[in-house]
Amino acid sequence: MWCRRLTRLYPETRGLVSTLAKRQHRWEPKLQQSSPSVVRWLSTAPEAHECSWVLHPDHFELSYSGSSMRFDYVWLRDHCRSASCYNTKTNQRSLDTASVDLDIKPAQVRVDETSLYITWPDGHMTRYRLEWLSQNSYEGQKQQFVQPRKLWNEKIYKEANIRGVSYLEFMETDEGLRDFLHNFLLYGIAFVDDVPATREHTQSVAERISHIRETIYGKMWDLTSDFSRGDTAYTKLALDRHTDTTYFQEPCGMQLFHCLRHEGTGGRTLLVDGFYAAEQVREHHPEEFELLSNLPMRHEYIENVGGCQNHMIGIGPVLNVYPWNKELYMIRYNNYDRSVINTIPYNLARRWYTAHRILTTELRKTDNELWVKLKPGKVLFVDNWRVLHGRESFTGYRQLCGCYLTRDDVLNTARILGLKA
Repeated sequence: MWCRRLTRLYPETRGLVSTLAKRQHRWEPKLQQSSPSVVRWLSTAPEAHECSWVLHPDHFELSYSGSSMRFDYVWLRDHCRSASCYNTKTNQRSLDTASVDLDIKPAQVRVDETSLYITWPDGHMTRYRLEWLSQNSYEGQKQQFVQPRKLWNEKIYKEANIRGVSYLEFMETDEGLRDFLHNFLLYGIAFVDDVPATREHTQSVAERISHIRETIYGKMWDLTSDFSRGDTAYTKLALDRHTDTTYFQEPCGMQLFHCLRHEGTGGRTLLVDGFYAAEQVREHHPEEFELLSNLPMRHEYIENVGGCQNHMIGIGPVLNVYPWNKELYMIRYNNYDRSVINTIPYNLARRWYTAHRILTTELRKTDNELWVKLKPGKVLFVDNWRVLHGRESFTGYRQLCGCYLTRDDVLNTARILGLKA
């Protein structure tokens, strides 16, 4: 890789062009039509990471390893990683961003095989690795997924033959915990087998990953058909596919279920990869996908049962995407808890219902359904931002226990173990 030196941003650059062109036959300067004083140097060297760059009046343009990137000069000054600007011990910025001149421009620029060097008007020198710039540019982020994943329907998941992690492996080894989290991050569901069928052991399994998120349901909750809470889940009725806590401003990230006891029939658990279904909608109905990812919905939980008095409200679109790369990161789908639609104008209501119907049809396709019979000893973890769950109706006494975990804490544990999350 070769990059050439451009020492000035100002009109003196023109004087360098002819001189350098005579000395370096391998380099051909090209003038930017909109800005005659700016020169682009193009490499003809057969290197793996070819590099060229341009100084524009308000930004630096870099072509590196096949990608073209643009960096505002204020951004470059703000992201200086020198000792006076960035504390490498705490990984925190020391520079006061508000003190940076919004009209700042480089005094000198130099690029070599691995790095960009900028000298600022006050004499401060900043060095950036070209690879770091490539990874952290807006253009670079648009091409990356925040979290790798494997989308699935029933056939794909079963053919992957994902095994559960044993209770002892999970509790006593980092390898077991890492394997579990690896499966969870890729597929949105994971199992721990041979867990003693008690509430206490289930809690210890949850706390092996992170702190339990305490909610209006408490820390650990027991789920039976006694209608002790104002929720359809506390009945014997079938439950259609849904995500939980859509009525929270931030829905819970992970939940777990452990069937401690069931004396009866039915009660299988339904799992559907919401991201797989949503991507089918994006591919075949892009306008409807766009609508579902932009129009906010209100979800609500009103409870007046026994001593429980709650009124929770959460607002957000059904499909949540990152604005820079359109990656889907959360589905908020619960027809039970969706409140009055009063967050969109009347002329979009019919279009929203059409889009919702398309997504619902995809979610309800038989091919997308994974049915699991939960039994004592088998603990199921579900990514509540991705995988929808439901159940068939049942008879007899059925007792589940479970809890919610905060997504940030789960991802933190995964990163500590070396996983991309």
